[in-house]
Amino acid sequence: MLARNRFLLLVVVGGAALAIISLSLQFLNLIPTTPIVDERPFQAVDGSLVVAVGKSRKRVFPVPHTQEPNPISEAYGYCNTPNRTEQAWEGHSPADYKLLSVQVMIRHGDRYPLYSIPKTKRPPIDCTLSTSRRPSHPLLNAFIGHVGQGGLGHWESPLGSVPRLPNHSLCEMGELTQTGVVQHLRNGQLLHQAYKRHNLLPADWSPRQLWVETTGKSRTLQSGLAFLYGFLPDFDWTRLTVRHQWSTLFCGSACDCPARNRYLEEEQKRQYRLRVADTELERTYADMARTLGLLTRQLRAANPIDSLLCHLCHGLSFPCVPVEDSGSGGCLTMAQFAVIRRQQLDDEVDRRRAGLYHKYAILAMYPYLNRTAAKMERVAKSSEAGRQPRAGGEEVFTLSSAHDVTMAPLLSALGLEEARFPRFAARVVFELWKSPPTAQGQPKKRAGQGDKTKAKDGELFIRVLYNGEDVTFHTTFCHSHDRRASQPLCPLKNFLSFVRRDMFSVVNATSYQGACYKRPG
Repeated sequence: MLARNRFLLLVVVGGAALAIISLSLQFLNLIPTTPIVDERPFQAVDGSLVVAVGKSRKRVFPVPHTQEPNPISEAYGYCNTPNRTEQAWEGHSPADYKLLSVQVMIRHGDRYPLYSIPKTKRPPIDCTLSTSRRPSHPLLNAFIGHVGQGGLGHWESPLGSVPRLPNHSLCEMGELTQTGVVQHLRNGQLLHQAYKRHNLLPADWSPRQLWVETTGKSRTLQSGLAFLYGFLPDFDWTRLTVRHQWSTLFCGSACDCPARNRYLEEEQKRQYRLRVADTELERTYADMARTLGLLTRQLRAANPIDSLLCHLCHGLSFPCVPVEDSGSGGCLTMAQFAVIRRQQLDDEVDRRRAGLYHKYAILAMYPYLNRTAAKMERVAKSSEAGRQPRAGGEEVFTLSSAHDVTMAPLLSALGLEEARFPRFAARVVFELWKSPPTAQGQPKKRAGQGDKTKAKDGELFIRVLYNGEDVTFHTTFCHSHDRRASQPLCPLKNFLSFVRRDMFSVVNATSYQGACYKRPG
């Protein structure tokens, strides 16, 4: 496996299991031969100016380890602080191929913790937006002003009542931070640069051509708006409809699946058994609880890793409490944090071995993948030679603003089992490409006429990218494709066959309904 270390984190959130991804080999004949690179200087959370020099790949593959991974270094990668060079392999293809559509799923950006640690002060983070606070972005001020016109847009209920900007001087639990906004302004701007030469969305794009959807959480809605503004600066609100996905699985009307729920329950039991068997973790939780003057079960219920990650990502000291005569008091330590992180890395290895999460992921993400496939088919059909385009066009760009518990099963369902757990502002991109028409048959000459050759319509291909890296040939549906063949891209038919039938083989079924309602045993 080709891999380059990029310090990314595997974090377990809310009992949903993690997935991991392996590094993609790049095409040797991509045009252009260098990715889109963003090298603007940014100020880090400690105020120091950082100018990225050279390439910073943010590899999505873990390096084959000869020793145990460093859990602290991995955690910093999870933070995804916008202070280094980003580059994107989106928008790359062999010469003369046409980009037909792009579908993007993002995880929301950096957020305030969902849990607080009892008896400690909450992290002092300001969730209002200000260009004078770091990290910032050249588009931040214009973005704030543009979102102020959001009332002109169309919002599916209940999104109209959700705040469109983070706005608390002391962040509320789970609120998007300024760092999270900047992460997605950069994401959107990267893809704007990657796709602008392809004319994916025309200047006069219609409401039908742009599809935006989000869960009802403010952090996903606000992340989606930041991404969209970076991708499509000063977009016309009157042409935009923001759609609501009530489930974090983006399963729409196809969410009922008893077998999926059973696999998740079994996976959570596996996770629990592994955790309670870890004696070092148990001692660490007991030590932390003693420091804070809590019962161990109280500390566990507070999920302290969530708050500690926030402290780490924002350069804040870990929480402390006053020393008491009873012997309690002091500060939580980086060593304790490292033990919890180490156990999570161990859990990731055991999760892949058990395979329960992968089965859950297949059933959890089928509805989303089926919608993705259907959109590609519609766009492909509309591109056929001689076909009259539909009024208003087809959906050529889709943005789904989601959570880690959406993206992690998506990666697993695609067969990207080596995927690192989605960091803040992670992105998965599906691209649909069409090759140039080819001559078919021999040219026929007639007196007084030139050559006449019948042209065969171009073929269709798919690319899948994770955090800017091409991972197509690590997916289940294309890992066996011969990249040295005449076509260096993955045929769309592979993906369609996978979604419509092949993906269910892992649960001994041939359809979604058959898999969901299959009796256990």
